[in-house]
Amino acid sequence: MIKNFLLFLSLIIIALLSFNFLNPQEKTDDIVDIIHQREFNSFFRSYTLVTPDSIGFAGEYTPIFAEDIWERYDKEIHKNVYWQSNTLFYFKRANKYFPIIEPILAKNNIPEDFKYLAIIESGLENVVSPAGASGFWQFMKGTAKDYGMEINSDVDERYNLEKSTEAACKYLQRSYDKFGNWTMAAASYNVGTNGLYRRATEQNSNNYYDLHLPTETSRYIFRLLAIKEIFENKNKYGFILRKQDLYKKIETNTLQLSESNVDLAAYSDSIGVNYKILKQFNPWLRDKKLSNKNKKKYTITIPKSHEINIFKTKE
Repeated sequence: MIKNFLLFLSLIIIALLSFNFLNPQEKTDDIVDIIHQREFNSFFRSYTLVTPDSIGFAGEYTPIFAEDIWERYDKEIHKNVYWQSNTLFYFKRANKYFPIIEPILAKNNIPEDFKYLAIIESGLENVVSPAGASGFWQFMKGTAKDYGMEINSDVDERYNLEKSTEAACKYLQRSYDKFGNWTMAAASYNVGTNGLYRRATEQNSNNYYDLHLPTETSRYIFRLLAIKEIFENKNKYGFILRKQDLYKKIETNTLQLSESNVDLAAYSDSIGVNYKILKQFNPWLRDKKLSNKNKKKYTITIPKSHEINIFKTKE
């Protein structure tokens, strides 16, 4: 009798153990899922952004509280705030390139807010658009030549930041002279001065915010406004960057080059830098050689001697 009872008890214990530990991984996964869900609910929340009291571009007022204007701005500010990785790199690159762009804008009496135009055009990178616009300021080849930039198989000055910024200033000043306000001048950078003038004439308005425009141009100023707002209030929008997180502007020297048929790899050796550094600091040099049949004088930029080591890798 006792033997039968003990056997029965043993079977019950074995059954209970089998029930509790038959698939311990599934139980663990369930617990982990619950913990993760609680963490997600605690930390991963998205909030709508508060309407700023006022916004404007280049000292010109934006009618932010008009319903359609607010909706267009609201879309762009949320896109840029919540695409954090992309916007973080805007801050990083701006620390390196704004010190080059800002003095050129000031020298040409172009409002400083136009430095943000280079961000929405290219993200401060030497990119090429599907249509063939190139460089920080995204000039098409024909327009670049109209504004005095050299473009051939060896040289493309759309990739020269100083020269392309000077050209952008000339373009913007001409547009301002035509429209009489900087907001329209900025919009013309997207759709073209003639294209914007035609639409303004057809619609009998010189006010960007009253015009019916192509989708990209309709977004253009609001993208500018959003980037400006984020840059001027980065902590408000959660962008926390330390000084060491930002890319720095490298101190440079310049050399004059006027020879013909220059092998750029050999030339880089002769001036004490490697070919990679020569191309990085002079992206407007588009080939391995510089023909320069007319012996034009080019300005070559290289890092100062004490900066060169930061570009060298250890063997």
